[in-house]
Amino acid sequence: MIVLEWIGAVLMVTGGLLSVVAAVGMLRLPDVAARLQAATKPQTLGLMLIVVGAAPFLDAWSAIGMLVLLVTFQLVTAPVLAQLVARSAYRAGAWRKDRLVLDELAESEESS
Repeated sequence: MIVLEWIGAVLMVTGGLLSVVAAVGMLRLPDVAARLQAATKPQTLGLMLIVVGAAPFLDAWSAIGMLVLLVTFQLVTAPVLAQLVARSAYRAGAWRKDRLVLDELAESEESS
């Protein structure tokens, strides 16, 4: 059991570091698109590593089921939230359009 606890601790520390990197990225990156990447990708992976790392320390199967629900909820809601924030930022004019290669949203905004 000691080996599993060490692996769990390493996973939890790695997940915590990824979450810190996501927070720093939210503060340091220049525009909305880059901040959305920092808010969703490393933060989600960091949470998953923390949850997987916490599993060896739990004794009850119901607690592990709750961790699975937590990861599932995060994986479902993070992309939806990023999409809503990106669309709102685009409509508010906070998006740097000079950095876009292809702007498909402009065509749909003009038609509506």
